[in-house]
Formats: sequence, C-alpha cells, structure tokens
Amino acid sequence: MSSTLRFQVVGEAFRKKPIEVPNCEERPSEYFAKYVFNRQKMFKYLPAKVYKKMCDVIDNGTTLDMATADAVAEGMKKWAMELGVTHCTHWFQPLTEGTAEKHDGFVEHDWKGGMVEEFTGKELVQQEPDASSFPSGGIRSTFEARGYSAWDPASPVFVIGDTLMIPTVFISYTGEALDYKAPLKKALKAVNESATAVAQYFYPEVKKVISNLGWEQEYFLVDESLYAARPDLLMTGRTLMGHDSAKNQQMDDHYFGSIPTRVAAFMKDLEMQALELGIPCKTRHNEVAPNQFELAPIFEETNLAVDHNMLIMGLMKKVARKHGFRCLLHEKPFAGINGSGKHNNWSLATDTGVLLHGPGKTSVDNLRFITFIVETLMAVYKHNGLLKASIISATNAHRLGANEAPPAIVSSFLGAQLADVLAKLEKSEDEDVFNLAGKQAKQLDIPQIPELHIDNTDRNRTSPFAFTGNRFEFRAVGSQANCAAAMIVLNTAVAEALADFKKRVDALIEGGMDKMKAIVKVVREDIKTCKPIHFDGNGYSDEWKEEAKKRGLDVESSAPIMFDQYLAPATKEMFQKMNVFQPAELEARNEIKLENYYKKIQIESRIFGDLCLNHILPVALRYQSALIDNVFKVKATFPEATADKLNANNLKLVEKISEHCAFITENVETMRQARKAANAMGSERDKAIAYHDNVAPLLESIRYHVDHLELVVDDELWPLPKYREMLFIR
Repeated sequence: MSSTLRFQVVGEAFRKKPIEVPNCEERPSEYFAKYVFNRQKMFKYLPAKVYKKMCDVIDNGTTLDMATADAVAEGMKKWAMELGVTHCTHWFQPLTEGTAEKHDGFVEHDWKGGMVEEFTGKELVQQEPDASSFPSGGIRSTFEARGYSAWDPASPVFVIGDTLMIPTVFISYTGEALDYKAPLKKALKAVNESATAVAQYFYPEVKKVISNLGWEQEYFLVDESLYAARPDLLMTGRTLMGHDSAKNQQMDDHYFGSIPTRVAAFMKDLEMQALELGIPCKTRHNEVAPNQFELAPIFEETNLAVDHNMLIMGLMKKVARKHGFRCLLHEKPFAGINGSGKHNNWSLATDTGVLLHGPGKTSVDNLRFITFIVETLMAVYKHNGLLKASIISATNAHRLGANEAPPAIVSSFLGAQLADVLAKLEKSEDEDVFNLAGKQAKQLDIPQIPELHIDNTDRNRTSPFAFTGNRFEFRAVGSQANCAAAMIVLNTAVAEALADFKKRVDALIEGGMDKMKAIVKVVREDIKTCKPIHFDGNGYSDEWKEEAKKRGLDVESSAPIMFDQYLAPATKEMFQKMNVFQPAELEARNEIKLENYYKKIQIESRIFGDLCLNHILPVALRYQSALIDNVFKVKATFPEATADKLNANNLKLVEKISEHCAFITENVETMRQARKAANAMGSERDKAIAYHDNVAPLLESIRYHVDHLELVVDDELWPLPKYREMLFIR
C-alpha cells in the first residue's frame, strides 16, 4: 500500500463524524428479554398444562414428550411470527470456538398449490447438521456425515432478526458429543448430584445445587479502516509485527478512565441489544491497555451464562462494525501491553438460597463453607494440569504470565483470613476456627466519607484461581475462548472431589463416628493433601516457579504437551466415573486441540512471511536505496572530508538496514522449511510440538528485526498502520 493511501486510511479513521448514540426512552427493565421466549412468554403463549410441564422439564430435568413439544412449537411460532420471524435454526457450539446455525423457513406445502407457515415439535426438538464438516477428532469420517442437534430447554429460545434461534446440543450419529454444551450439561448434572449429597449433611431440605458463572469479557476496539490496512489483524486477530508506541499503558491513565464518546455510543448500543436478548449486562469500563475495555453481566446459571457469552461475542463484533470499529477478542492483539482475558467467577448455590462458597453465621454454616472450599481446592490440586490444559491455546499462550495475566501454573489464592482458618483447622479441633468474620466495617479518617465494608479477602491478580469472598475467580481463561471448556473440567473435578469426600465421611459414620466429627476429620485430611495448591504470593516471581515444581504442580509451558493432560489416566478415570466423557471423546478433543494449535501458528507464519517479503523488505530496500543515492550526491557536492563526515550516519543506517533485511530474508526461508518439515510429520501431536518448538520462536526473532526497521525507515514509506496510530481512539 502506498504512503498516500495509508494516510488516507489513517485520516479516515480519525476524521470527526457524527456519533450515533442509540436513544431509548424505555428503562432496561421494560425491554429486558424482549426477544426471548422466557417463562413470561411461555405463560402467555402456552396452555396451562403445557406451561407447567415445561417448567418441570426446565427445573427438574424431566423428559419432554413429543405432544408437549408440538404444543410448545405452536406457541413459539405464534410469538415469533408476531415479531416478524420467518425462519428457525438450531444454534449450537461445535468445537470451532464459535457457533453454528442452519436456517429453515416456516414453510410447507398446503397441497393446494400454495404454502402454509408451519413449525412442529419435531423441528423444534431435532435437526440434522452435517457432522463430517465440523471438527470431530476422528469420531466422524468424511463419508460418515450424519449428526444431530437437539433442543436444550434449559436455555431459552431467542430471536435475532427474522430467525428463531434454538439453543441445542450437537452429537454424532453414534452418540458422542461434538460440541461444548453436551458435556457441559453432563458436568453440571454431576456436580449437582455430588454437591447436593454433601450439602444435605448440613441442610437436609436441599434438593438441588446450581453452578453459577459470571464472566468478565475483555476486548479491544480499533478503527475499522486501520484494521483493514493490517493483513495480520484481518487474518489472525493479532498484530504479528509493530514496535511499541512511545506512550502505551505506562501512565496507568486509561484504566477506569473516562470512556471515549464513540466507545460509549458503541457500549450503549451493545448493552441495549444484549438486554433485549436477556443478557443481564451490568458493568462496563476502560481496561488497562489503550483501546481495551470490559463488559460483565450479573452472574447466571452456568449453562445459560455460557450461551450468553457466546452470543455476546458475536453481538460485539456486529455492533462494533456499525460504529466504525472492529472488535478484537484475541488474547494478545498487541505486543507490549496487556492482553485480554475472560475471568470466570464460579460458585455453587442450593435451591434454598444458600451460597455454598460463602461463610455463614453459625459454626455449622461455616463448617459447610470450609467443606466446600476445601473440596474445591482438592479438585484444583488433583487436576491442576488439566485445568491449565482446558484454557491454553495458541492465542492464550501469548497472554499467560504477561502483564496482569496469571502465570501458566495453576494455584489458588485464599487470602489471609481463610488461610489462617485452614491452618488452625489442620492442627486443632477447636470449633472456634469456624467463627469466620464476614465483611468488616472500617471507618476512614477522611471527612464526609462513609463507613466502608471491607471484604474478608484481598485480591491477587497473579493468581489463576483466586477465592474472592464468596466465589472463585478462574482468571486464566482467554478472552475468545468458550467458557464451557474450563467449566466442564472445573465442575467435573469438583463433583469427583465431593463424591470422594462423601464416600469417606459415610464410611466413618457407618463405623460409629458422629457426623460432624467425621466431616471435620475428612476436611482436615484434605486440607493437608491439597496444601500445595494454596499460594498467596507473587505468581510472576521466578522463586514461585521453582517452588511450584517442588510442590508437584504442573509447570509445563508447552501448550501441545499440556494437552496430554486430556489423555492422562486420572483424567479418563474422572470423566468416566462422572459420566461426562468417554475415552474416545477425550482422544478426539485432544486431537482437535493439537490441530487447532498448529494450524493457527501455521496461518500466522504464512501471513508473516508474506508481509515480510512483499511489504516490509521492498520498502526497507527502497529507503536504503534512497540513502545510498543521497550518499553519492553528498560526495558529489562537498569536499571529501566534509562528505565523509556528513555520510557517516547514513552509511551506518544503510549497514543496519542491510543487517535487518538479511536476517529477515534468511529466517523467513528457515521458517518456511520448518513449517514444511512439521507438515510432513505423521501425528497431530508431533506437528503441534514442531510448530511450538521450531516455527513459533522464528516468528518472534524475525519480528524483532522488522520492528527495528519500523524505527529507522521513512515513516511515509512504512506500509502498515503503526501502534501509535491504532491504539488511541479519537
């Protein structure tokens, strides 16, 4: 791209335009879930018996019969057609990190030469996407095409445009899960059963335990015209080259700062559309890096929260374009500044309203609290490597351990008060250790400032799995990931830990021990066992890496080798025992993760090589040629001594450009050969390891020289928008 065109692009990006601020006279509570077939709509559009049956299906997991499905479909069709809907689709989450849909019209022959609008229970309950065209890890061959999507009544149907969107699971013809939702629902069932059984030690009236999730979605916005001028952003979601801007986040002035007017208009539009789809948006703010922002909802039941997060990511991209932006969900779109995560705030609650990870007012309440805290820690300790494998990817690997992201070692921060309680309980049977304080009142010595209520824990941004007062925050999840991957592992691991806890407590009770004493005894044993996972210090320090290794925690840093955790004996045993995955399904997911990993690096490498050879080197050599031409002109104009003095810096610059260009040329070819060698390997694991070990490092080493050329080549010639142009929204 010529410098003239480049500056036209930059000028277009910064030109002042009228801001389209969405206007809505209604309050959010009045249009919330406007396009969602929730209980309010079901009550209005379904017969009373059908409504009651649907509530039973949703609340208690009873089987949906076809007669009820037909009645529900009829009510849905009536509601949807009043909104102008003409099509329906099963909306599912294949193993592509995105969503999928196939639209069918509400039309059938009337056998009189015309058409009628029709939508049946069969169409609501089941569709048949082509299972061979989605990642299956070998479960489905190309010639084995049949797969099924099946309605998930626990996640409400919604409308987008002219289409009725039906959340579904996606399975193969032979029954294996080909998506995230099917195993997630199984994991939630497992944790419900195990947690309910343990909760009944303390509250016999409990009939159900719900897993809750509150995600915090971080993202970047860039001007669309600048995005279009960066082939690397367009094709990979991140900048493969680009020198630091002189000013980035070092002044800490963007975090929680005043939201730029254009961004505020985007946020308002996004929130209104999200609220209409039943997504309970609560928080918005500037994040640490320039052009980085965050959106967070009120927590919801985990299955619904996952669906809403997948929906909001698609909505963010759509609304951003309307406002002249592109939304970047890559975990590390810009080097040298913070990347984006998606903190998963997770907790368990009973159907009677007890938050199992929150302290109570009595010693029994607090023993329950300690029990669920410790068994969660047991789950994280036993499967810390698997939890890390569930969140690692080619993109999230750039973020972990950098700036404010947690390191690639899973540990749990508890805070001083809870850590002290566990330490006392480990050594003493004194019941006073269960008298936990909730929020403490603190009067500040500042005029006109009211009394504050201080939480019983601080926060630790370097902890991947931190307790934050009444929930655990899994901070290591990447911004573009499907939350379900981490939630499947976490909920299944906790289910296993609680089931094992109950088995040991019941054995003591059957042996004649008092129930509460038996619980305390097993809790004390588990505090000692899971002690290595507890770390409240600086997760970035080199000392912690060494200490973590001594404690037996997983310290592997290679993503392809981390994926081996999905095939570990303890992993297979846990998922089979909890009825979430069969070994064949785990093997398939492991293969898909490996394939996704090396293909993403493969794409980055090919685009990077093209940019280097066809964009950067020609410009650098053109500038070098201009410098050499100037050297000869200076020699022809001035006396030799004067010319030599004047040409000294130019000659040094010519030499420096030659060195950078030579390194780039040589190593782009080395990278191509490394890619070729990796592609020839037989197994997906070998390919992924080769890309990690031999290709990815070359991307970084070549980038160093490209970024230094950016500093010396004439700015008018440089072919790509620079960080200083992309990172500050006007």
